[in-house]
Amino acid sequence: MGLFLWLFLGKFDGMKRDKIIYWICTGLLSLMMLASAFKYFADYDYIAGLFTSFGYPLYIIYPLAIAKVLGIVAIISNVSSFLKHLAYAGFFFEFILAFFAHFMIQDGEWLGAIVALVLLIGSFVFYKRMH
Repeated sequence: MGLFLWLFLGKFDGMKRDKIIYWICTGLLSLMMLASAFKYFADYDYIAGLFTSFGYPLYIIYPLAIAKVLGIVAIISNVSSFLKHLAYAGFFFEFILAFFAHFMIQDGEWLGAIVALVLLIGSFVFYKRMH
């Protein structure tokens, strides 16, 4: 996979390559966050069980789902640089906390947080390179 990306992206100049990588990372991150937010709304009982096992209060489930959707909108829309950076920071802290929550209760679900963190960092780095 890495070799394929290297061969494919090697044919583009720097700015075009950066833009492609940015949109791949941002698109995958967006899909992960929107799927997560949808699961928070659609399967509340399962999510409530997870939050209870983490020791988190249940009243943050819906606000967290809404924040995920609004964060993705802020990142993709480019309306405000401040809101975009705030969304990146919020997602960064959320993924770090998610990783440690899953790691501490040893449910084996921490890999999703790592993947999301890598996509977030890729999106942020290539956004900064383009601007």
